[in-house]
Amino acid sequence: MGMQRITIVLTAALVLLASWAGPAAAQQKPELGAGAQRPWAQGVPPEKQEAALKLFREGNILLKNSLFPRAAEKYREALKLWDHPAIHYNMALALLNLNEPLALHAHLVSAMRFGEAPLDADKLERARTFKTLVEQQLALVEITCDVPGATVMMDGKELFKAPGRYEGFVLPGQHTFTATKEGYPANERKRDLFPGKKLVLPFKLYTQDEMTRYSRPWAAWKPWAVLGAGAAVALGGGALHVQARRSYDDFDTRIAECGGCIPAPAVSDMRIRGDNMQRLAFGAYAVGGAAFITGAVLTYINRPQAYRVNPDEAETPPRVSVAPLLSGGEGGILATFNF
Repeated sequence: MGMQRITIVLTAALVLLASWAGPAAAQQKPELGAGAQRPWAQGVPPEKQEAALKLFREGNILLKNSLFPRAAEKYREALKLWDHPAIHYNMALALLNLNEPLALHAHLVSAMRFGEAPLDADKLERARTFKTLVEQQLALVEITCDVPGATVMMDGKELFKAPGRYEGFVLPGQHTFTATKEGYPANERKRDLFPGKKLVLPFKLYTQDEMTRYSRPWAAWKPWAVLGAGAAVALGGGALHVQARRSYDDFDTRIAECGGCIPAPAVSDMRIRGDNMQRLAFGAYAVGGAAFITGAVLTYINRPQAYRVNPDEAETPPRVSVAPLLSGGEGGILATFNF
């Protein structure tokens, strides 16, 4: 869908450009400034200039006859001999029908680098306008990495060795950006790029420890709370057992004092109270022991489990927001934590 959109825009721009330029669009300054001491001719021997001019003229004839692939090939050969802005301009005209927006943009940039001198004011303005149209259909990326020795790649193709920076246009769609260095896990990012939008992606590399997080099935305090509750219930059973023993001792003392007589109701109640407390103590031992064992098992299960995060998650620290809280004449602070 993205390439179809680019093709439609490029075709529309071709019609617009043709309406401006007509048959003269391929007719740059005929001699390309051959032999002149101009910036775009410096360092190019006359024989190479003449050979490039010959190829340039052949390409122009092919372009006028709508033989775009063959015209582009002639211009490529000419550019190998002479990196001339006017050749780049006509190369861009040929690429309009070949659906190569990235190459088209690169040739438009090269055509404009010396201003209107190697072209003319009208063609320079057309190149600027069309460059803007093309850039609206491409995505711009800015990739940086400050880790010395790291290799930064896009879609498997190396961009630069860090520390460094890359900025350029790419086709819309999903692209994979990767930074690698020995001793570090690869930092791979997938990003969906959209026409006319810019992606700024600073790359970092992380150690295994920095990309490791820990999680628990439950909050750390919960198993310990169960274990503590079990211990508390068992201790409560111990207290009941002590009280039961005191009731038994009081009962035995009263029976001994009366020489083994039949106990009065108040004395009998001491034994009954001791029996009840003892039963409660045994129940507390059972419940507390079960809770303690359960808490111990849950504490073991709830120990931290390591897992690896992706680079995006590694770069996202816990967020804390703090705001004043005012209500009904009272003040306070509301803190929100996001993990």
